[in-house]
Amino acid sequence: MQVAESGGGSVQVGGSLTLSCSGSGYTYRGYRTAWFRQSPGKEREAVASIGTDGNTRYADVVKGRFTISKNNTKPIVYLQMDSLKPEDTGMYFCAADSSKLWAVASLTLSDFNLWGQGTQVTVSS
Repeated sequence: MQVAESGGGSVQVGGSLTLSCSGSGYTYRGYRTAWFRQSPGKEREAVASIGTDGNTRYADVVKGRFTISKNNTKPIVYLQMDSLKPEDTGMYFCAADSSKLWAVASLTLSDFNLWGQGTQVTVSS
């Protein structure tokens, strides 16, 4: 079982990007999933999470700008990022919690056991 990110890239301030997190080795769509990001010299921080029943949580710094959602038929989770700022630049990681069949959204790094390799997002002015 693993997850993989896609959709990163370079965008100007105010632009938008959509990231995808695709699960492989499983078909269950209910694992809670989250997006984290990390910039050079900084700790990995939570961005957004979605739980089994679709409940969501967001970091304060992205509320109103980012939207997390999941595919209705496949184990894919999306992160729609709008109104991007230079401080959104970083490596974005997808993480899933395959230890529980039902769980609420979480922004706690230690709740997740499956991690992707990351996808780079660069926002320039």
